[in-house]
Amino acid sequence: MKFPEKNIERIGMGCWAIGGPFTAGVESWGYGDANDEQSEKTIHAALDAGIQLFDTAPAYGAGHSERLLGRALKRRQDAVLVTKLGLCINEGTREILGEETEPECVATAIENSLERLQREHIDVMLLHLNTLSVEKAEGIFMELEKAVKAGKVGSYGWSTDFPDNIAQTAHGESYEVVEHGMNIFMDVPTIQSTVREHKLTALIRSPLAMGVLSGKYGPDSVQPENDIRSTDAQWMEYFDKGRPSAQYLTNLNILRELLQSDGRTLAQGALCWLLAKESFNTPVPGARTPDQAIENAGAIQFGPLSEAVMQEIETLVLRAPEGEPRER
Repeated sequence: MKFPEKNIERIGMGCWAIGGPFTAGVESWGYGDANDEQSEKTIHAALDAGIQLFDTAPAYGAGHSERLLGRALKRRQDAVLVTKLGLCINEGTREILGEETEPECVATAIENSLERLQREHIDVMLLHLNTLSVEKAEGIFMELEKAVKAGKVGSYGWSTDFPDNIAQTAHGESYEVVEHGMNIFMDVPTIQSTVREHKLTALIRSPLAMGVLSGKYGPDSVQPENDIRSTDAQWMEYFDKGRPSAQYLTNLNILRELLQSDGRTLAQGALCWLLAKESFNTPVPGARTPDQAIENAGAIQFGPLSEAVMQEIETLVLRAPEGEPRER
């Protein structure tokens, strides 16, 4: 069954944070420490609250996130699993070793993810390399098309913030899903129009601006050193040396009342903004505790923000122009 035809709720769970600490070179790429027992409870809480889609990758915890999902979802074949390929990992040292872009590596990458996830089939496999050349990506997608025909993968696509990447590769028969960054602080109409043009599904990463839109961080909040939000990655916009950026906290205060319309929490309002933007959007906010998963799932019942609230938000939000495509 094709991914867009599956009758799933339009909120998923991002599983980067539950992977725990891992590194790429000298940089920490995880969301700090994670408790495996609590993470499994979070996955179960998400399921019980109506979330069916789980977005992971071998990179998250260098295989640890996939293994956690495999254990937690072993008896839940109804859960929809999205994972990725394109990065080589060392599970023992919890490191990202570099890119893995040769077409002949695709089949092995799929088998490794199937083993960690304890599945015989992956619903969606995404290319995880945001800026890979289209030429190299095409070779990977040709192999993924073979994997679909072999029954190993349901559909595939690209986790990328570059509209041209999508436009030039979306011709594949089973190319159905794009994942890209977007939230109320960062609208990306060009990539959304490309997704619409090619009749794809959009999984939205960073829907809560790496936690800023949850409202739980103030100007004095500081993330630990082993948290990616404490790095100086070029695409890191929401945090500065571990502290939430002042401009986004100001913006959040401006929008607070509108996001909380009809009894929503701030996080639910931010997710419902994405639901209102396009019918093909499925936000995948991360969660590390059952309470977070349940709160995120609550956006399903509230549904999209009203047109009146959406219009008022646009009159108040302090948002930079979309600009040229870039990693987000």
